[in-house]
Amino acid sequence: MLERAFALGVPRDYGRTRKLRLQREPVRLVSIGRDVHGREQWLQPRAARAFAAIRARATRDGVDLQVVSAFRSIEYQLGIVERKLARGQPIDDILRVSAAPGYSEHHSGRCLDLTTPGFAALEEEFEHSSAFAWLTRHARDFGFTLSYPRGNAHGIAYEPWHWCWRRRTSSH
Repeated sequence: MLERAFALGVPRDYGRTRKLRLQREPVRLVSIGRDVHGREQWLQPRAARAFAAIRARATRDGVDLQVVSAFRSIEYQLGIVERKLARGQPIDDILRVSAAPGYSEHHSGRCLDLTTPGFAALEEEFEHSSAFAWLTRHARDFGFTLSYPRGNAHGIAYEPWHWCWRRRTSSH
């Protein structure tokens, strides 16, 4: 699969220069329900439990966390890059807003793209939502961190919607 990514123009030293590790696809995934587009979404079991806990707490606090995307296969990520290239986007521009196939945290089954009612999915405006403010205060309590803050070392655009569950000892 990486050879296909390289053939699309992903630099062979992408992981090293972007400080990103290859992501393995999980052996087991569990459903976390449907996303805002009606598609079923999946996470690793422990990440799914943590997401259920954080979502329940957010709901109790009056915050509606909606899933835009969760697990994404390497093959699916290749398709995203291929479609963008076919529309004439240069590979460098694509890699500023999307991790290269093989390097996306979505492959791990531990991350989610989130939104909330009244905010467009996958847009920076999400940072102005009560959901983002709530996540900023509470996500770490459940093992989630913002992967791509402003000025991140990975050279990926700011993504206030992209949260990844990190393995840790937790009651959630």
